Amino acid sequence: MNANRTAAPRGLLLLAALLLAPVVGSGVQAQPAPAPAPPPSSAAPRAVPAPLTAAETAALRALYEKLRPATLRIEDCPPNDCTEPDGVGTAFHIGDGYALTAYHVVSEGRNLSAVTLGKGRYSLKVVGFDEASDTALLKVNLPAQIPAIPLASTRPAVGEVALAIGNGGGAFLTSKTGRVTGVDVPSDQADFPSGALELNTRLQPGDSGGPIINARGEAVGVISYISVARRGGITSYAVPVTRTDPRLAELRRGVKREFPVIGVALRSPLNAAANLPAERFAEFSAYFDLGSTPGAFFTDVSPGSPAARAGLRPLNYDGDGKRIAGDIVLAVNGQRVNNFSDFQFAVRRYQPGETVTLRVLRDGQTIDIPLTLVPRTAVRN
Repeated sequence: MNANRTAAPRGLLLLAALLLAPVVGSGVQAQPAPAPAPPPSSAAPRAVPAPLTAAETAALRALYEKLRPATLRIEDCPPNDCTEPDGVGTAFHIGDGYALTAYHVVSEGRNLSAVTLGKGRYSLKVVGFDEASDTALLKVNLPAQIPAIPLASTRPAVGEVALAIGNGGGAFLTSKTGRVTGVDVPSDQADFPSGALELNTRLQPGDSGGPIINARGEAVGVISYISVARRGGITSYAVPVTRTDPRLAELRRGVKREFPVIGVALRSPLNAAANLPAERFAEFSAYFDLGSTPGAFFTDVSPGSPAARAGLRPLNYDGDGKRIAGDIVLAVNGQRVNNFSDFQFAVRRYQPGETVTLRVLRDGQTIDIPLTLVPRTAVRN
């Protein structure tokens, strides 16, 4: 279970989330919860949201008391022992025993169960998921009296109040409030969903998968990840959801959609250069002897992966620090890439099973290498 994901602001390394490996996986060897560099951002600066009024605070408190019984604590426990779960996340009941959560909460779980407000523990199964949007639909063996949170018919607007319910910081189904500060926010990292809701609600590890609830008591989003600023400021992000969302219909049909990967990764400390601008490539190359043509370099190729079978060469050095190998990826199916993040986004445009052609700079020569993408879980480091 990967119960939380944390991104850092532009120019900072990702804060590794609980239980996560510090690796940037390129669409490629995407880790279940990655460690790339910059966070999502939108072009326009955010206005400072108005504080909640006393009336808004009271209304959200009443909603919390009403809807708390519809939220769940998701635990991944060792066999026959849940005194110390291996991971904790959140989900919320939407009716008929179906619950929504963030996919990364359940993606690596081995012995998952759902705990209700009354401390009852119930078995569950993952019905469907979409890794790109970090959403998953669960079927939970809940008693009939457990209430449900209705889904909103429309997405929220900037400035609307937001109530989150989750298990952050080791707490049990607690509330946090704030406002929506951005909608349809793009991501600078392919491992995090684009089109997110941005909130000034201070969420924590364990809140992932919980609901974002509007003033009418409707769920408008599924908590996905947070961005931590240098001085401790937290911005939170949720995947928007509505009752007519076609993605939800797919999940109900059992669609299970993973990231496509080829099996390369960029590891620390070079993962700091995942979003290196093209104009800074020459400056960076002066230290690592990468040449003068901007592109995506990588440090690892997973054994048995499409990248390994295609003979891709990772960046490597001899004992004196001189580069002795390393391909630079210039394009994916003709789409120019200038850095590892570009590479990751380009690969994510396709689906497992599709074939892409990489244009690669190797030893000063440009070559084209076709390879077939596979699901993320088909490749392991």
